[in-house]
Amino acid sequence: MATNTNVDRGFDLRARIDDRETRGLRRDLSPVESVSARSRIAGDPGAQQPVFGKRPEKLVFASNNYLGLAGDERVHRAAGRATASVGAGAGASRLLTGDTPAHRALERDLADAKGTERALVFSSGYAANVGTITALAPDVVFSDAYNHASIVDGCRLSDAEIVVYDHCNVQSLADAMAERAHDTADESWLVVTDSVFSMDGDVAPLAGLCDTAERYGAWVMVDEAHATGVFEDGGIVQRDGLTDRVQIQLGTLSKALAAQGGFVAAREPVIELLSNAARSFVFSTGLAPPAAAAARTALSIARNGTRREQLWANVEQLRDGLESLGFDVLGNTHILPVLVGDRSAAVELAAQLEEAGIIAPAIRPPTIPDGTSRIRIAPMATHTERDVERCLAAFERAEAVR
Repeated sequence: MATNTNVDRGFDLRARIDDRETRGLRRDLSPVESVSARSRIAGDPGAQQPVFGKRPEKLVFASNNYLGLAGDERVHRAAGRATASVGAGAGASRLLTGDTPAHRALERDLADAKGTERALVFSSGYAANVGTITALAPDVVFSDAYNHASIVDGCRLSDAEIVVYDHCNVQSLADAMAERAHDTADESWLVVTDSVFSMDGDVAPLAGLCDTAERYGAWVMVDEAHATGVFEDGGIVQRDGLTDRVQIQLGTLSKALAAQGGFVAAREPVIELLSNAARSFVFSTGLAPPAAAAARTALSIARNGTRREQLWANVEQLRDGLESLGFDVLGNTHILPVLVGDRSAAVELAAQLEEAGIIAPAIRPPTIPDGTSRIRIAPMATHTERDVERCLAAFERAEAVR
């Protein structure tokens, strides 16, 4: 049979991009000159180097660098020392020759902060979620409706049956478990939730979730990505006294801990399984030693310094100020989503804020449900009182012209 060599089996990527443009979903890269409370920002350079020129600095209220430690000299020095003594990269999977003293020291400190027997560091928080869920291979995963994409993807790749319960709703989880509890005693069940939800700034009802999971013999896995270093020693799990009731704790090193990577903290058998069966760990080069050393120093500063107190003072000032201006601020954490509702209105408000020198993005569908578009405000510990006042003044001006 003759082969048709004129058939195009490639991908029409331009059409996909144009479709995103039409639906208002296309995004551009906006390089920042430095990761700090204020920075110059360049337009999308494509494949070229960004040009900052004489652009004025803008206040960044859109970073997950909550404690401002990405620019801390102590963190920089720790990364530099690790580079000099260990190397810029791990060079191999940690199961080969990529396991270094920098990794082991960080893991000991993470386990101590999380109150667990051991911890295991991955190359990213995304890899930690995907690798952990797939390695556990549960029969059924009960997942919060607003869980992060890395949790969603881990659930899909695990081949488990996925049951999505209503966001932060203990009764919804209980109903879902009760519905399938009969004749399923041989199934393994895993409840997975973020602790702090990054788009809503709210906190999962972990105690109630643990109560329900224990009633049916299920395990609980909590992603503390946005809580590690910000709440108590370890996160919400520690704040709420649930360390012994949460079988698996995850987190990132790239937010409050100002570096790169992710981690899992749990009992010894869990970590042993993951180090042998989590494909995103086994088949990935180990986390760069400078990142591990930087995260370890950042963790120490978070646990022993005053950065958390500085952050929460800024959070209180911002929330009080925004609410006094009549804005509806969601959640009860260091993430302050300012509800706008309409997608176009949120995009316009973000543009007005940027004109006033404030970087705070509009979050819109499909990231969040229709009619709930918002501005996501994320202050840092390194913002000054005057910085916060300037942010509030920008919101006040923008509201006056709406």
